[in-house]
Amino acid sequence: MDSTITKWINSFAGQSAALDQVMVEITTFGVPFMVLLVVLQWWSKKPRDHKRHTGVAAGLSFLLGLALAQIMLVFIHRIRPYDAGLSHLIVPRTADWSFPSDHAIASLSIFFAFVLQGLRRWSFIFLTLAALVCISRVYVGLHYASDILGGAGVALFAAYAVKKLYREGTKLDRLVTAIL
Repeated sequence: MDSTITKWINSFAGQSAALDQVMVEITTFGVPFMVLLVVLQWWSKKPRDHKRHTGVAAGLSFLLGLALAQIMLVFIHRIRPYDAGLSHLIVPRTADWSFPSDHAIASLSIFFAFVLQGLRRWSFIFLTLAALVCISRVYVGLHYASDILGGAGVALFAAYAVKKLYREGTKLDRLVTAIL
């Protein structure tokens, strides 16, 4: 099933130059754009402290998720779908392993952090952006669909761990959210 879904999503690559360009742009700039949106929350007017806390939680979730992925890569050596002859690659090759997807972890950890903090409007925006990033990674030929699911699991774990460990209103939180 994983191969079938991966092949199906990737089958659209190379069919439309315009769609290919959009997907390459999303896969390249999607996560940095999401990070920029999180950073801009710092200067939000209402509820300022809660949005600042959420931004810090999103950043911590992002970093914890990517750190966990680096540990996983020591033990899990899954070749890329293009190396397995499963996908048509339309971006430059990458040297690291396929599972889990760092882009899925990065984008979904932001989404999960905002969901867990109850910011519904922003959660919907981040879900939409994260979905585009995740689909683009399979579309351009870099990941299997299950790499995205694995990244989603890591992102959820990281966001939940941060929610439990970094609590809003604590002395540390008040110190961090008072900056600028």
